[in-house]
Amino acid sequence: MDLTTKYLGMQLRTPLVVSASPLSQEISGIRKLEDAGASAVVLYSLFEEQLHKEALDLELHLNAGTESFAESLTYFPHSSEFHTGPEGYLDHIRKAKAAVDIPIIASLNGATLGGWTKFARQIEQAGADAIECNLYFIPTNMDISGAGTEKIYTDILREVKGAVHIPVAVKLSPFFSNFAHVAKQFDQLGADGLVLFNRFYQPDIDLEELEIIPNVLLSSPQALRLPLTWIGILHGRIQASMAATSGVHSAEDVIKLLMVGADVTMMCSALISNGIGHLRHVEQGVQEWMQVHEYESVQQMQGSMSQLHCPDPGAFERAQYMRAVKGLQHVLKV
Repeated sequence: MDLTTKYLGMQLRTPLVVSASPLSQEISGIRKLEDAGASAVVLYSLFEEQLHKEALDLELHLNAGTESFAESLTYFPHSSEFHTGPEGYLDHIRKAKAAVDIPIIASLNGATLGGWTKFARQIEQAGADAIECNLYFIPTNMDISGAGTEKIYTDILREVKGAVHIPVAVKLSPFFSNFAHVAKQFDQLGADGLVLFNRFYQPDIDLEELEIIPNVLLSSPQALRLPLTWIGILHGRIQASMAATSGVHSAEDVIKLLMVGADVTMMCSALISNGIGHLRHVEQGVQEWMQVHEYESVQQMQGSMSQLHCPDPGAFERAQYMRAVKGLQHVLKV
């Protein structure tokens, strides 16, 4: 039984990839992920703003009090002598590459075009097998149109692709007026892969402290429907690889996503909830299902239920919406 698949031009043992998460913060954790069956690991994200903040904090602490004693300046090292910036992340890439045999994909979240390209080059030099551009951007400026927002995204991809030679994937949100058009634009600009979808973490309010606080909720299996829908629609229409992320919890989830055309399925929440060993359970479940249903390879099932190959293409569009609403009406009558 052949579970191999190709993603970003890389041949992977299985479609089971670990998405960017705290699970990859320690080298020992990455080794455990490989041992459990991960075919590739996306490292936790490198945030440009965090790097700038670390550098500013260091500068503040080094210079604190020096205005009172001028001679003290000679006793303090310059901030340039400290390893601020992306060095820690780049060293993590090097150590991960030395520790495991599976591909290591760096996750980059820039804030400026210069930052995107600068860090992308450094990530490539550190030995990462690919870069996942984590395009997390919430447009709140009322003067920026939808087309203007899309241009911000495409400019980032164009610059990063021009700066490196390793594969580049883009992790996107679904919140575009015409996501199919956006996907086509990224494909034409040379994106090696689309990661569908980024989850926006909406804040909450602490009623006692009256503060806005971050609120991270793990994904549920119900979140699967969104990537399943769009991967099914895009399969066969774009050249870029497609990774499904958010809502992947079980072997059944993996199989469904492969059938609509995903090249890989990315897991995080299920591993945080059930432990890294859950990967083995999912892989075994995929193998058992394929054996029972007489599938010899992952490639054989990929895209078999996409819109291009589905007996009822309208199931991905408005016709399915109408049937769903009517089905709910029937349930209420009963």
